[in-house]
Amino acid sequence: MSKFLCMTGAAVLVVACLIATRTDLDAQQGAVRIKAADIGGVVASAKGPEGGVWVIAETTDLPTRYIKEVVTDDQGRYLIPDLPPANYTVWARGYGLVDSPKVQARPGKAVNLKPSIAPDAKAAAQMYPANYWYALLKVPAKSEFPGTGPSGNGISPNIKTQGQWLHLIKTDSCESCHQLGNQYTRTIPSMFAGLDSPAQAWMRRVQSGQAGNAMVGGLNQLGAQRAAAEFADWTTRIAHGEIPREAPARPQGIERNVVITQWDWADPKAYLHDEISTDKRNPTLNANGLIYGSPEESRDYLPVLDPVRHAISQVKVPYRDPDTPGQPKPLQPSPIWGEEAIWDSHTTVHNPMFDQRGRLWFTSRIRAANNPSSCKAGSVSAKLTPLDRSGRQLAVYDPKTGRTDLIDTCFSTHHLLFAEDGNNTLWTSSGGGGGVVGWLNVKLWDQTHDAEKSQAWTALVLDTNGNGKRDPYLDTEQRVLTAPSGESLGTSSAISGPADASRDTRLNAAFYGLAIGTDGMIWGSVLGFPGGIVRLNPGANPPETALAEYYEVPFNNPKAPVWGYSPRGMDIDRNNVAWVALGSGHLASFDRRKCKGPLNGPAATGQHCPEGWTLYPTPGPNFENVSDSGSADSHYYDWVDQFDTLGLGKNTPIITGNSSDSLIALVNGKFVILRVPYPLGFFAKGMDGRIDDPKGGWKGRGVWTTWGTRTPFHSETGKGTTSKVVHFQIRPDPLAN
Repeated sequence: MSKFLCMTGAAVLVVACLIATRTDLDAQQGAVRIKAADIGGVVASAKGPEGGVWVIAETTDLPTRYIKEVVTDDQGRYLIPDLPPANYTVWARGYGLVDSPKVQARPGKAVNLKPSIAPDAKAAAQMYPANYWYALLKVPAKSEFPGTGPSGNGISPNIKTQGQWLHLIKTDSCESCHQLGNQYTRTIPSMFAGLDSPAQAWMRRVQSGQAGNAMVGGLNQLGAQRAAAEFADWTTRIAHGEIPREAPARPQGIERNVVITQWDWADPKAYLHDEISTDKRNPTLNANGLIYGSPEESRDYLPVLDPVRHAISQVKVPYRDPDTPGQPKPLQPSPIWGEEAIWDSHTTVHNPMFDQRGRLWFTSRIRAANNPSSCKAGSVSAKLTPLDRSGRQLAVYDPKTGRTDLIDTCFSTHHLLFAEDGNNTLWTSSGGGGGVVGWLNVKLWDQTHDAEKSQAWTALVLDTNGNGKRDPYLDTEQRVLTAPSGESLGTSSAISGPADASRDTRLNAAFYGLAIGTDGMIWGSVLGFPGGIVRLNPGANPPETALAEYYEVPFNNPKAPVWGYSPRGMDIDRNNVAWVALGSGHLASFDRRKCKGPLNGPAATGQHCPEGWTLYPTPGPNFENVSDSGSADSHYYDWVDQFDTLGLGKNTPIITGNSSDSLIALVNGKFVILRVPYPLGFFAKGMDGRIDDPKGGWKGRGVWTTWGTRTPFHSETGKGTTSKVVHFQIRPDPLAN
């Protein structure tokens, strides 16, 4: 209808004009149906409608910051559903584009967005995930290994292969706490710009803050001289204009159906490690209920989110003894926080878990590390494997009463999971140090509140003589080097010498990741190179009957079609197939049913079942000078969606894309990338899935996680950014509401 006709004074024509204007908008939007709680419209650049770009709505009108993000369809249409009443800032973001101007809107409105085409490749690359930038790092060639030390090539002589170098510059050291490759880490802060060389700037920057000693240790593991030189070369080339060699693809297919919701929680100087929303054995528990987090080294409280009211709160976490250790001072001032010690936790709450009664169990430090005498003699566990130290113990919080009970354990705790058994057994990992796997009989603890009687632990003993029972074993000295938290540094071998066929063998190992099969078997990951996983059969009367099997990731094994290394997080599906996040840039599965040879005996020392492993290289580029299978992305943990809480199918494994701002699901052998577009820097560790309404379709279910980086201030939004709860949902199509 013409502009002239719309300007006439005839009432009938005014009505006709309004109808025509609405009809023209509907035609442009392709019938985006916008309800009262939605915002929708079309994203179009000068080239036309833009498919596969994100639309972001953010508000601070609610009790805590709230962000909702969706993806456009092929015609550039989008719909952000179910927004709480508030004023929102709305904009579009996509690869190959410059963000659209931000628009203010309220739900119920149509908002069309007009991003610009990126003027050049450099401008476009500013939106790329960190792994695309980190892949520019030049890794020493295979021919340079083993390292020859400071007087040679600068690489530590302990680094024997290129793979060992890679696992340390990724999740087993350099990226175990935050991304590398984001805008903050791929540039040199001005605080260090005046030093003698870029290498000196890197030597100084890793000393910053309360994690300075750990970062310096990581550089020394590689060989500080060579590592600093390579990182300096990387940031120098970027400063001179080098950009990623390839661009990430926009979301495709089911990736466009994702709805991502984020809420701020904790405080700007805290960081989170994990969250929990439900009982992992029963995802309908705590429907629509509170989400709890674990702030590890940063705070002595549990952050709490009410996702219905969009409100946050805290639960204080006590510790028992006044001499419970706290946090170190900064090794050197940092560019962001100066000399301020921003972390002040004593409890170092690491991993929370709901039980079937809705109580919250978590790993928590309640005392100093030296164990009481009862841990060295008395119980069967103490007689078999006396323990001198425990770096972190247990606690349980009851939301109904507000009471927190502290539970002293002789073994160290890191991750924890409930078994599906009559005792409601709570199994724990130690982080890889300590040499044992511990558990708590929760049924007995509830009856007695006697921690000493309710706990037990076992060494990891291989059935080397192959007689099917646990016998006196070769007691390998436990030489696992650990961080103060008890987490393995990944530098030790699980089997340190030849097997004695007449005796069983104790592994030089303990669990980092933890999983429990439907058959009652306990699985754990062993950090290191190549590292592996352990299947622990408790037997009828543990610890006396507990026997382990050890399966290394295939490496330097001619029987394996693909090699990998360095497991970290792991989980298991309902078919008892283990799924493992690898530092080599793979998601791996291990199916014990595929093993052809003996699983016990003197030859079962790790590399005896390569046929049980399947390695899936994760998406994205690999590093310079690296030709082996894998990617430059880092993967901290994985989780198996056993009950289809996300909507991608039962038993779907999901791995954290720690330098790709994503969760990555494996669906029918292909990866589905669920990328968080804003703020850039999303870095998850744990996750779980909850069903709030079994009859509610996609709106009644989803996967929950939290920003798990120690440095939320490295993200796109900088200092003042808080960790966020993140809820992923998959709808039937990009316009479903």
